[in-house]
Amino acid sequence: MEKWKVFAIVSMLFAGLTSVIAKYGMKNLSSDVALSIRTIVVFFIIVLNALVFNDVLQQLKTAPKSNLIFLAISGVTTSLSWIFYYKAIKIGNVSEVALIDKVSIVITLLLSFIILKEPITSKLILGSIFILIGMMIIIWK
Repeated sequence: MEKWKVFAIVSMLFAGLTSVIAKYGMKNLSSDVALSIRTIVVFFIIVLNALVFNDVLQQLKTAPKSNLIFLAISGVTTSLSWIFYYKAIKIGNVSEVALIDKVSIVITLLLSFIILKEPITSKLILGSIFILIGMMIIIWK
């Protein structure tokens, strides 16, 4: 199996645990306090990972400014996504919130076709349709 697929599967497994563990952990906390705690832990683990496995300072010195700007914008969008996700799982069912949140995959696919010029395949289109149908089933009254 290709290395990126192994990484994606491991990511999927941890992502699947994340929301349920977070919902359990925020029982007596606001979503904002809970997210702050989670983000502090994420920050330290990611910085440690970057320091151990990469030459961080050299990469930062040589990285084009446009790369850093786009990564900063990505950080803003990630933060906003997490803030609203945590607000949603605090008051809603994790199973339903997670499914609606995963429709972001469809947005990602559309943007990857338009901006990154990645290939469009029938498998990707069909998978996107099934994701949208799943969300419609969940949110339909």
